[in-house]
Amino acid sequence: MTVLIAGCGDLGTEAGLRYAAAGHRVVGWRRSPGRLPEQLEGRAVDLTGTLPEVPADTDTVVIATAAGERTEAAYRAAYVSATANLLDALERDGVSPRRILFVSSTAVYGDFGGGPVDEHSPAEPGTPTGRILREAERLLLERSPAALVLRLSGIYGPGRTRLIDSVSSGRAVLPAEPQWTNRIHRDDAAAAIVHLTTAVEAPAPVYLGTDEEPSDLADVLRFLAAELRLPAPPAGPTSTTRGGDKRCSSALLRSTGFGFTYPTYREGYRAVLAGEGVRHP
Repeated sequence: MTVLIAGCGDLGTEAGLRYAAAGHRVVGWRRSPGRLPEQLEGRAVDLTGTLPEVPADTDTVVIATAAGERTEAAYRAAYVSATANLLDALERDGVSPRRILFVSSTAVYGDFGGGPVDEHSPAEPGTPTGRILREAERLLLERSPAALVLRLSGIYGPGRTRLIDSVSSGRAVLPAEPQWTNRIHRDDAAAAIVHLTTAVEAPAPVYLGTDEEPSDLADVLRFLAAELRLPAPPAGPTSTTRGGDKRCSSALLRSTGFGFTYPTYREGYRAVLAGEGVRHP
């Protein structure tokens, strides 16, 4: 079986290594494939341009694109245009994968004022980029019966140390009011991609990929400061969190038998601080 990963960046590469370890051929499409590990067959591909022939035995497609910048044009190209172009290529080459998984974001839910969110919550994004992601989801779900969407919350892990850096540099500020945040370690996000496309016989159309404990941002910052043996950050004015104020649930994902290596931010950030999960080329 061939797995095609369209947009084979950090997350796609981690998923690809897991597919390869399970014995699958993995083809990774990205603009600069030179640094992909040898277990993956890299191809230099612009997903918005003319696409190469899709391997005839492609069983699984993972769309894990990323916008180069946070602009509407970049998001539309990376998500809507790239997805439509890939679907056109599958039709052109007569390839019908068993699964097509689109990596989306919980940003499609917007701000819920700290309320709970699951797959049945209305996906009504409050930002232009969130609306573009939602458009890409609809495009895929409407065009392909093999489609499923994995909405990931904030990804952290090796090389994704924004909060750690803010604490260690002294820039972090404790919000004056509770701000619910949601996150998932990169390795768990990659494992969820593989799990949903290989271990779940009849997946639902949408899953939330987030760890088991939504957390108040202030608690996370205090935890990181303690782990770094630094004073707790000072309190400051409340600012809007990047992912909106909500408490996301991964209950549906866990009901499929998926288990988290890092069920909360505590285990995950401790692993990051210890240098675990870092790939060496």
